[in-house]
Amino acid sequence: MAVAERTRADRPIVKGRMYHIDLAPGEIPPYVLLPGDPARVDRIARSWDSFEVLRQHREYRSARGVYKGAPIAALSTGIGGPSAAIAVEELAEIGVHTLIRVGTTGAIQPWIKPGDVIIASAAVRYDCASSEYAPPEYPAAAAPDAVLALAEATKRLGLRFHVGVVASTATFHLGQSRPGYRGYTWSAAERRIDDLRHMGVLSFEMEAATIYTLASLYGLRAACICAAIANRVTNEFVPDAGVEDAIRAANEAVRILWSLDTLRGGYKREATISDLAAALGKLS
Repeated sequence: MAVAERTRADRPIVKGRMYHIDLAPGEIPPYVLLPGDPARVDRIARSWDSFEVLRQHREYRSARGVYKGAPIAALSTGIGGPSAAIAVEELAEIGVHTLIRVGTTGAIQPWIKPGDVIIASAAVRYDCASSEYAPPEYPAAAAPDAVLALAEATKRLGLRFHVGVVASTATFHLGQSRPGYRGYTWSAAERRIDDLRHMGVLSFEMEAATIYTLASLYGLRAACICAAIANRVTNEFVPDAGVEDAIRAANEAVRILWSLDTLRGGYKREATISDLAAALGKLS
């Protein structure tokens, strides 16, 4: 009689695969782009030199491939911090060390135009999910080498970009100062956008704070690049504006970071400007 497979509720792995993302160790490269939308995984993969789609389970769709010699992968996280936290947890379990969110965002500063790209150096933790991991005083900050790689990539591509703090919210409507059903709102939701603008925050999105907090706690490298498809000050909304540019920059950033790690004999959490300069020199 066959013995039934036993799994643990505290560490759900089924037939060697992580329960939610449905991936096993060694099945995906350690450099992973994280779009929210599952459909964007295919769009990203088509920009690589070669690729194959791997799995689709719930909101988690995955692909792997090669971009200009660099091993690369993509996994969708779905919308918001809770599902992004699951993705980070399970990717870390199977050996991923570099996570770059590639998404969309709504600008809250008037000088940011639809189609610009925003690189998040840090995120305000309104996501709620990160609060399950660390107190509110714990910062949600990107890895410096990944931010520099994204900035270098956008510059080389000739893109209009901005680097700064974004706000990751738990909801799309009141969390981002939009009214809810039948115009429902309350004072805290109404004040949020103006308060953040005065603090110099660049935009709203929904996942960076979660990804950054977990990555920092676990010794991973994380960054985020988003296309500004809206501006809440000018009330412009241009769906898909800048998305292809954000994808191109994220691919190039992975190539830079892969070169950096190759030169140093593997991923290391600390990197210097001279390390990055040497990696860029190898790619020139």
